[in-house]
Amino acid sequence: MNRAVFLDRDGVINAMVYNVEFGLVDSPANPREFTLLPGVPEAIRVINNLGFLAVVISNQPGIAKAKFSEPLLEAMTHQMISELAAYGSRIDSVYYCFHHPDGVIEAYRKTCDCRKPKPGLLLRAADELDIALDQSYFIGDGITDMQAGKAAGTTNILVYPSSRCYICEELNRHHVQPHYIVPSLHDGVILIQQVETDSTGRLKGEKSDGNQAVS
Repeated sequence: MNRAVFLDRDGVINAMVYNVEFGLVDSPANPREFTLLPGVPEAIRVINNLGFLAVVISNQPGIAKAKFSEPLLEAMTHQMISELAAYGSRIDSVYYCFHHPDGVIEAYRKTCDCRKPKPGLLLRAADELDIALDQSYFIGDGITDMQAGKAAGTTNILVYPSSRCYICEELNRHHVQPHYIVPSLHDGVILIQQVETDSTGRLKGEKSDGNQAVS
């Protein structure tokens, strides 16, 4: 079976933006607003080199709330993949949830099994890509990411730039704790690399001739 590093998108891969119309910091709504965060291409290239699938798992309720359209989201996804590819980095698959229970678009106004904190997108990816969830990682910047990862059985890494964990009390209230807390995606991936390699720098379970050991 494959192993994966699941990645939340907004705030982990790309920067959040200030939405003037809605008066809040939100996900980008078009390709002009989509900007990769520093260190992200390098981090995803490490994931690729470690032999993990890089899989994006993201709630995109802006569709249900009519903040942007599916073609605009598709354009942002294409831009993300293209910009990463220019650095030699690869996203293997992308899974979005378009739903929200308070959506204004009737087709997407629902309580679903794919919207985090539920693990539906992770379970779907595991089924379609033959991923061993208990041998995979989930890196996200929100409580719902940690909840979804816990429900799916992944090792969970919270991206939290501040040295003071202002959401730790809320994590405790939801009975969910990340396995690790790091300031950025890049730091999270370096941590995975350290966990997954032995003292010689060789991947654990790898034979000395470079062939992967069968577990």
